[in-house]
Amino acid sequence: MHALTSQYTQLIKTKALALGFDFCGIAKADFLEEEAPRLETWLKNGMHGQMDYMANHFDKRLDPRLLVDGAKSVVTVLLNYYPDEKLPEGDEDYKLSKYAYGTDYHFVIKDKLKDLLAYIHEEIGEVGGRAFVDSAPVMDKAWAKRSGLGWVGKHTNLINRQMGSFFFIGELILDLELQPDGPITDYCGTCTRCLDACPTDAIVAPYVVDGSKCISYYTIELKEAIPEEARGKLDNWVFGCDICQDVCPWNRFARPHQTPAFEPHPDLATFTKADWEEITEDVFREIFRRSAVKRTKLDGLQRNIAFNKD
Repeated sequence: MHALTSQYTQLIKTKALALGFDFCGIAKADFLEEEAPRLETWLKNGMHGQMDYMANHFDKRLDPRLLVDGAKSVVTVLLNYYPDEKLPEGDEDYKLSKYAYGTDYHFVIKDKLKDLLAYIHEEIGEVGGRAFVDSAPVMDKAWAKRSGLGWVGKHTNLINRQMGSFFFIGELILDLELQPDGPITDYCGTCTRCLDACPTDAIVAPYVVDGSKCISYYTIELKEAIPEEARGKLDNWVFGCDICQDVCPWNRFARPHQTPAFEPHPDLATFTKADWEEITEDVFREIFRRSAVKRTKLDGLQRNIAFNKD
C-alpha cells in the first residue's frame, strides 16, 4: 500500500477524534453485496411500513459510487449520545428516546463532518467527497460494520464492543484511497434479551426487525392513527423507544457522552405526566426547539400521549 495512503488514513482518524467523534473506521467504497438480497426481502415483506423513502434509490443505497463519482473510501464516524442522567423512566412517566434529549443530531454531526472534510481539503488537497447523516440513501450500519466499528446486533442496531449501541452514525464518502479496516466478529452469542423484551414483537427473528411494528415507527414515522393491535403495548413511550438497547448486556459499557448539545432542556427533568398531557404549542416550541421531537409536531406528540393514556 502507498505510504501516503497510510499517512492520510491516520491523519483523518486522528482529526475525527479531535473533533469529538468517539470512533472512526474506514471501508472500501464497494457494492454492498451481502445487504442487497436482505434489503430486497425486507422491502418485499413490507417491513418498512409507510417509510416509502426506504424503497427509493435502491441501487444508490447499495453502492456509494453512485452517490459520489469515483468514490474509493467510506469514512464512518460514531458519536455517543448516552446521557449522564436519564430523564424519568418510571411506570408513571412518559418516556422519550435518549437520542432525542438534546439538539437534533443531524445538525451536530453534519457540522463536525463538514469540519473534517474542510480539514481533508487543507491537509491533503483536492479530494471529492460528501458528508452524509441519515440524509441520503446510505446504509449507515452496514458501513459501520464493514469499517470494524462494531457488529449489527439481533435488534439490528450497531453494537460497539467498548461502548455499546447508543451512537449516531455519519459518513464521508471520498474519492480518496485510504487503508480499510476489517469487520469484527458478532458477539451477540445466544443472547435473546432484545427479542424477549420488545412489547410489540417487532424483532420477528434474530437480525430482522419489522419496522412497521416498532414503537419508534408508531411514535415517529407513522403519520396516521396508531393501529389498535398496539394498544397497551407502547409502555408509555411518546417519542421513539430504547427498550431493545436498554436490555442489551453490551450497554453496561455505555459511558456518558461529551457533547453539550445533546443535553436535554432543563425543564424536561421535572416534567410530570400532567405536564406532558397539557403541553401547549408554546411550551412544545420552547422545549423541543432544536430537538428531533419536532418531527412529530405537537399533534403527533399529543396522539402518542393519548394512545398511551387510553
